[in-house]
Amino acid sequence: MSSLVIDLFLLGVAYIIMIYFVATMTKKSLGRKNDRSDDGDGGIETSTPPKIDLPPGVIWPSDSPTRKRTPEPVDY
Repeated sequence: MSSLVIDLFLLGVAYIIMIYFVATMTKKSLGRKNDRSDDGDGGIETSTPPKIDLPPGVIWPSDSPTRKRTPEPVDY
């Protein structure tokens, strides 16, 4: 047999062994994850978005000062 055939055969065997180990490792972690109701991201859930620090002089439109304009009296 030529060296190319031997190399391809060894590559195939190594590939099969690697796939076997990956499959056995992921099977254990998948089975364990289904037993818990935790989504796994950790931390504390917050429903409010974070307050973004804006540069000085810049405000959000919702934080803008509101003042009602009083119409000037019209003289006839």
